[in-house]
Amino acid sequence: MNILQSISVNKQFANHKALHNVNIDVPTGKIFGLLGPNGAGKTTLIRIINQITGPDSGQILFKGRQLESNDVQNIGYLPEERGLYKKMKVGEQAIYLARLKGLSRNDAIKKLKFWFEKFEIQPWWDKKVEELSKGMQQKIQFVVTILHEPELLIFDEPFSGFDPINANLMKNEILNLKENGSTIIFSTHNMASVEAVCDNIALINNSVKILDGGVDEIKQNFKSNLIECQYNGDFQRVSALIEGKINIIEHRQNHTTHYLKGELNQTNNEFVSLILPEATLTSFNEVVPSMDDIFIKVVENDK
Repeated sequence: MNILQSISVNKQFANHKALHNVNIDVPTGKIFGLLGPNGAGKTTLIRIINQITGPDSGQILFKGRQLESNDVQNIGYLPEERGLYKKMKVGEQAIYLARLKGLSRNDAIKKLKFWFEKFEIQPWWDKKVEELSKGMQQKIQFVVTILHEPELLIFDEPFSGFDPINANLMKNEILNLKENGSTIIFSTHNMASVEAVCDNIALINNSVKILDGGVDEIKQNFKSNLIECQYNGDFQRVSALIEGKINIIEHRQNHTTHYLKGELNQTNNEFVSLILPEATLTSFNEVVPSMDDIFIKVVENDK
């Protein structure tokens, strides 16, 4: 079942078409990557889901019905542009934001204390926001985003401002949220983080969705039948054995490694048996493109 769907969503700003007939399906209990270059339309779609603005046409369905104004209580949104009040004390502001999401003061304090201790930020409770680093502010805004345990979470560039250690901490927390039943829309330019956390993705470019599906499925669909082989042995002798049977795309003499394209219908086992008389195989891998490679290829082909 899909917790959220956009159906033929269109949005125009003056002379700029932000979204054109965009259809996405966000499966319940999954992490859904919403990807695209700057200006592609991602933030506009996120703002429509959060009812900050509305579509010119099309529908947003939440749990199978038309999205309504009170559904915002079931959505947690961490925007790319952070919105904490600089002059307020951290604890006071966190309680205020939690109350806006429907928590009582006592429940808000109890939950905030748990998360502040977990993230080791309790010493900052009585500090002003302006005294905190960007990463520390990010942790606090992450906490107040998830505190009311919404069914749908939307994170826009959630690792922005974090060093690698804290980015990994945040990645693990996002995965924990998924394990505990949350559905997450994850918008980012970092394709490595997409591979680390996302189950499904949709790629928007120039207001149009140009790719969607499961991450593993998409990577398999974009592979080009390349093999990376590393062995100990004489390249000239090995190449003589495979001549006319396997295409050598690239050879790296220093690493006795070459890429081979199996378009001549050799199976992996057949290839290995061909080179064994002159080589000792040390590694043999099918080359699967990264999400970064796929992102660049699809966007460039869409120009």
